[in-house]
Amino acid sequence: MLTRMRKKDVDPKPAFIGEQSPTSCHPADREREEREMGKGILEVQLIDAKGLADTDFLGGDADPYVLIQYRTQERKSSICRGQGSNPSWNETFKFVIHSPSDERQHKLILKIMDHDTFTADDFMGEATINVADVIALGMENGIGELRPCKHRVVLADGTYCGEIRVGVKFTTEMKEEEEEEELGGWKHSFRS
Repeated sequence: MLTRMRKKDVDPKPAFIGEQSPTSCHPADREREEREMGKGILEVQLIDAKGLADTDFLGGDADPYVLIQYRTQERKSSICRGQGSNPSWNETFKFVIHSPSDERQHKLILKIMDHDTFTADDFMGEATINVADVIALGMENGIGELRPCKHRVVLADGTYCGEIRVGVKFTTEMKEEEEEEELGGWKHSFRS
């Protein structure tokens, strides 16, 4: 016996294992999809570093600072003058996040540099932190946190050259309708 199939029951293009759902390639469409997925604040707590290689060859101590990058956003820490291979920052930086659907894009890159007055700044090492789980937890619960912990610092060739201590927290930014709902609609009580 044959049964009728409705048009909505049939997928016009079969999906294959590992294939992502079709999305538009237009940048405006991708940005809108990211905004719809959620928005929040990624807070990066830069604590300190230990065991970095001193790049000053003229007898002085290195003057380290950190360039913190998340996708296209970048922040710069203060310069730890004369602190050499064990700098301490104790600074917090914020990034506005529109949660992308591709988790591979959730990387926080920390480039440690040695500030030089008369020459180009020297690269001291880099750490990469995948913050996808922190963001996913934040999207689900309103807050996701990775308490300050040590991360490996490596040179361009992957050689270990110290560690950096960083904490990460993601909090969602609520839409106005969600805020009203959570607060019991108190805004409506003031309207006439």
